[in-house]
Amino acid sequence: MTNLPACLRADIVCGVGLLTRLPMGWLARDGLPYSMTRCVWTWPIIGALCGMMGAGVVVALSHLRIAPLPAATIAVAVQLLLTGGLHEDGLADMADGFGGGATHARKLEIMRDSRIGSYGMMALALALLARVGAISALPTGLAIMVLPVTGALARAAMAGLLVMLPPARSDGVAATMGHIPWPALLACVLPPVMLAPWLLGTWAGTVAICATLALGGGMALLAHRQIGGHTGDVLGATACLGECVLLAVVPAALGCAAG
Repeated sequence: MTNLPACLRADIVCGVGLLTRLPMGWLARDGLPYSMTRCVWTWPIIGALCGMMGAGVVVALSHLRIAPLPAATIAVAVQLLLTGGLHEDGLADMADGFGGGATHARKLEIMRDSRIGSYGMMALALALLARVGAISALPTGLAIMVLPVTGALARAAMAGLLVMLPPARSDGVAATMGHIPWPALLACVLPPVMLAPWLLGTWAGTVAICATLALGGGMALLAHRQIGGHTGDVLGATACLGECVLLAVVPAALGCAAG
């Protein structure tokens, strides 16, 4: 991998280093053209790989005769270890800020606090419960298709918020993500949009894409109203909620298509 072009290697280091806890020091080099905005094309790929990891755990445990609910719990736990709970942390912080602050400034202040409050605890518990419950209800064969698609589309939704909203604060990681180059944006959006119908079929794939657009638009409106823009927590919450929503609607769409 060290023989990759400098821009490609820099994007992989940025993307993987941002969205996972995998060590990337061996690939990083001084002088590489790092860009937090250009690396967005890696986000859906990373999401799909996280989904594949979760699906692989479900398949492996099903062969060991582990019941669906504990198998799904372990699969989600493995995904959390891989990402460091980054998106879930964003959801908890966003819930605390949006629920507990009266002004934009106060909401942003609460979101920066590392302590978790009651709103964050409730949001986090419900999100994890929704994901574990949805995965446990999936037949093993469907998990292999559904989890990579949901992981990819949920991360693509984060890039959509970067396009639709300005940064809500002048510091932090999200504030460094200005204008996304069009080639990077297209490389972020097109692969999951093509992957969804290919793996899920035309109807379920279209439903998944429409659900992602609705989620992204809804999160953009909510964040604009609450804090006037996006933050890293809002982006993480979008990915987390995106997986919850897609894991709910995609199996339903597959059932309708089969029926």
